[in-house]
Amino acid sequence: MIKPSSPVQPNTWNFLRDPMITPTGFREYDARWKYPEEINLPGMTALGLGLGTQMHRRGIPPVIAVANDYRDYSLAIKQALILGLMQAGIQVKDIGPAVSPMAYFAQFHLDVPAVAMVTASHNPNGWTGVKMGFERPLTHGPDEMSELRDIVLNGETETRPGGSYEFVDGVKEAYLDDLVGDFKMTRKLKVVCATGNGTASAFGPELFERIGVEVVPSHNELDYTFPHYNPNPEAMEMLHDMSASVKASGADMALGFDGDGDRCGVVDDEGEEIFADKVGVIMARDLSKIYPNATFVADVKSTGLFASDPELIKNGVTADYWKTGHSHMKRRVKEIGALAGFEKSGHYFLAEPVGRGYDCGMRVAVEICKLMERNPDMSMSDLRKALPKTWSTPTMSPYCADTEKYTVLERLVAKLVAKHEAGEQLAGRAIKEVVTVNGARVILDNGSWGLVRASSNTPNLVVVCESSDSEAEMRAIFADIDAVIRTEPLVGDYDQTI
Repeated sequence: MIKPSSPVQPNTWNFLRDPMITPTGFREYDARWKYPEEINLPGMTALGLGLGTQMHRRGIPPVIAVANDYRDYSLAIKQALILGLMQAGIQVKDIGPAVSPMAYFAQFHLDVPAVAMVTASHNPNGWTGVKMGFERPLTHGPDEMSELRDIVLNGETETRPGGSYEFVDGVKEAYLDDLVGDFKMTRKLKVVCATGNGTASAFGPELFERIGVEVVPSHNELDYTFPHYNPNPEAMEMLHDMSASVKASGADMALGFDGDGDRCGVVDDEGEEIFADKVGVIMARDLSKIYPNATFVADVKSTGLFASDPELIKNGVTADYWKTGHSHMKRRVKEIGALAGFEKSGHYFLAEPVGRGYDCGMRVAVEICKLMERNPDMSMSDLRKALPKTWSTPTMSPYCADTEKYTVLERLVAKLVAKHEAGEQLAGRAIKEVVTVNGARVILDNGSWGLVRASSNTPNLVVVCESSDSEAEMRAIFADIDAVIRTEPLVGDYDQTI
């Protein structure tokens, strides 16, 4: 039995011996810590022992695929995690460095029930974490994460015999083969492949070349210092860089990937950044022609077009708005048998027969190339302009401490619901409803909306607004939502704003 010791601090004797784990690292659907300020290597071993104990408790066969991203400290963290898993009697299949979707693929390829991917995703250097799951293609959600947290922090872990280690080579090649299949472009396509020097650098260029796409490289050298920017295709810094590359090269579009390759961002041939929810509508239009009457899940940060777009309505599409977060979305897609799920952050969940249901930026890139192949007379900007016009903000994240953000959000939701119940207006319009499935999405009488929720990964709130009418209305929605947020003194500055 191992119970993390609270007095442990970095740069002490005990730090090299005893587990140190900050409880706030157990998030809604994965684990994230600053390393080594919030977790040490013995703490990661305790996490592995806890994960293995959880597998036994749930009757999961004791076999797991394990991988790590390209950050310089991720290998040491993975090895510490593996040590704990082996102490719990788990047979470890180590597939080496990988993007997260390659780890998810390994569950199918190696026919193993569980996965643990060591990655901080798109968080800056200095962060680490684990994405894990038992029931493919799903990953841990709030219930599983709460159970795991209690096992680890309450010292409920159990050591068992039977643990083993095996390094499994060749999974990267099998993953790329699976992505490519027998597809080959006949249309000439020139694509900026933007990887921000992250782990996807080892996959993206090769993938595009294999399907017959001309590659314009953009920061494709593996470099865990991230010398240009942190690879995050939701951040305007990366999107602007992708736009500049398109304009300089005359490419047909840019496709960009985050640090662990499970998200994809798109810039069109005119250098316009297309937020992922709008790309989702473009893909849903295309897929619903092939699979009429399909159901698509969109997260609450996403455009209202999934429900209102005339083309999707004509193709019999059912739209389902659900909680933000890759674990929530994967589970929802599987539960209701949706063809795909789309998240504004750039996670796409393409289910059978298109994909396997997990979020894979590389799979999305291939499917976008297939979409372009099926629409040979249209550019990506043509497809963008064919959508009904809306005006939306980027995803904005005002600071709010992890220990405070959920109670702050509760109060904000109550204030916004009270505005609706009192018949007050927002941006000069009547409030039609306030959807509280994940924070508060305030929907106006013309379909425009504003959202505030808590980030699951970082010490922030999340704010997104969209107008179906004008940029001025979009800004007015933000101003009124922000005015409510500013009633909470524990909320700090935004990382970016409009």
